[in-house]
Amino acid sequence: MKVRQRVTGGFAVLLTLFVTLVIVQLVTGDRLRASHVTTARDIARVRELNRDALQNMTDAETAVRGFQLTGDKSFLAPYAGGRAGAYAAFEQLWTDATDDEVRRLLSVERSKTADWLYSYAIPIVSSGKPDTNAARVARGREMFDEIRTANAAVSAAIEAQQRLADARATRDARVADLVFAVLAGLILVTGLVTAMLHEKHVMAPLEHIRGTLRRLSGGDLSARVAPSGPAEMRAVADSVNDLAERTEHLIAAEQARAAGSELVQAVAAELKAERELAVTGAKIAELAGLAFGAETAHVRIVADADAEAAISWPATALWLAGGTVREIGAARPGAAFTLPESDAVAVSLGDAGLICLVRRDRPEWTEEEQRLLVALAGEIDHAVRQERLRRQQDRLIGDLRVLDQQKDVFVSTVTHELRTPLTSILGYTEMVLDEDDVPDAHRRSLAVVLRNAHRLQATVGDLLLLDRSAVRDAEALPVDLAELASGLHHDLDAAARAKDLRSHLDCEPAWVRGDGPQLKRAIRYLMENAIKFTPSGGRLECRLTATDRHVTVAITDTGIGIPEADVPGLFTPFHRAANAMDQAVQGPGLGLAIVRDIVTGHGGTVAARSELGRGSTFTMTLPALAGQ
Repeated sequence: MKVRQRVTGGFAVLLTLFVTLVIVQLVTGDRLRASHVTTARDIARVRELNRDALQNMTDAETAVRGFQLTGDKSFLAPYAGGRAGAYAAFEQLWTDATDDEVRRLLSVERSKTADWLYSYAIPIVSSGKPDTNAARVARGREMFDEIRTANAAVSAAIEAQQRLADARATRDARVADLVFAVLAGLILVTGLVTAMLHEKHVMAPLEHIRGTLRRLSGGDLSARVAPSGPAEMRAVADSVNDLAERTEHLIAAEQARAAGSELVQAVAAELKAERELAVTGAKIAELAGLAFGAETAHVRIVADADAEAAISWPATALWLAGGTVREIGAARPGAAFTLPESDAVAVSLGDAGLICLVRRDRPEWTEEEQRLLVALAGEIDHAVRQERLRRQQDRLIGDLRVLDQQKDVFVSTVTHELRTPLTSILGYTEMVLDEDDVPDAHRRSLAVVLRNAHRLQATVGDLLLLDRSAVRDAEALPVDLAELASGLHHDLDAAARAKDLRSHLDCEPAWVRGDGPQLKRAIRYLMENAIKFTPSGGRLECRLTATDRHVTVAITDTGIGIPEADVPGLFTPFHRAANAMDQAVQGPGLGLAIVRDIVTGHGGTVAARSELGRGSTFTMTLPALAGQ
């Protein structure tokens, strides 16, 4: 028999005995305890029922005796309950009693009870008069004493049953303990035998193997196990020896991987050095050629249409033939493959370039080397993509700057060119309207011209405010925002009442440092917007609060609200919400952009919160003036 079979068999027997012991102890012990508890509970109930029967009969007898002595029928009150209770107890006692002797004595007790009731008690109770016959009274006492005697006999039988049950439980417990002891002994013996077998056939050979493994872990890779002992131990020894040989190979491979990782890191460092592509390509080709022991290395990097480098290492090596370049370019990007008849391995980077290594002294390229080359190509490809993105961003930023300058020039030119004609239009229109002989129809037309010219003039003014070239830094002075807001609220009150809007102003002292007219313009724009976009019957509220660090101006309305998609672009010049255009609400879309420029120019922020159809809240937050 093999050691494995012996040890397995011993442990199987040990486990079987242990499981048997546990099962027997749990199941048998629990059943014995449960049976004993159930029997004790049943006996206790029978005992209690026997006591109840005697107590009920005693109540009935006491009631009859009291009636006999006094003739008072009130003494008979407990009689009926005692009699009924006794019979109920007898019935339940007969059902619950399991011992034949108890049942036999219970029959006697019931018979004695019936004799006393029908021969003595019932005739007295039925007649309603005390029985004065001394002989019958004496006989009644004797009969009840017989009931007590019979009850005592039942109690004695119950106690005997209890003692018998206790003795049986004790005997069963001793038998169970004996079985447990036998099983425990078998487990102990089996364990000792198994341990001795294990020590002889397993532990000694394993100790030799452990010593060899210690030598291997200490760096002595020449350590080997001398096979000895059973076949299993000899197989383990062979496995340890095989493991030692594999470890030597793995350590060599790990050293190669470490060198490969250093190569990838070195290439990544070169790519991040932001040198010219030709210099970077030459360094990468040199690093790859030396690391892989290649005769020649070829690297091509294409960062842009006008930024490309094709480098061979060493410098005297010729670049790849055109057919070879096309073959590499047609391959799947990011995958290493060997080139037939050239002892080379290559990886295509797609439109980002290629890398190719040629080695004739060792033409076979291992999978590990190919994986390393793929990782190297991945670093190059990632760097090229990043460089392309950087160049695209530089071009985009340059284009945006040109567009911004062109926009500034356009806005400046248009606004300045419009101001002179507008001044003439306004002047001549007002002059004509001042004439008395202008017909009413012409006067109405001229009023329309004048109103729209004023609108255009206001738009030109807004454009000038947005034109950064026209902005001049004003002197920063202390400004009382509460006074500004109160004045604006008073000025715009008529416009609010004209639309039947309820307006409320809640201000507290709030001082900031800045340009008063500009801040007034910003608050005016927000208040006018609230009036413009709130339907008749709505409500406006301007609330000014201040802390030690900030002053907040919040203007809330119950207007048409702003669609959620339009909120991010609210403060962009010429941006108008979709619902405002649908309802043909006039305006060029410059006011909120001007508010943003004014507030940010004062070191503050402006934000909007809106719910479509419910209204909007615009909040300006400015740095508070210290010491106010």
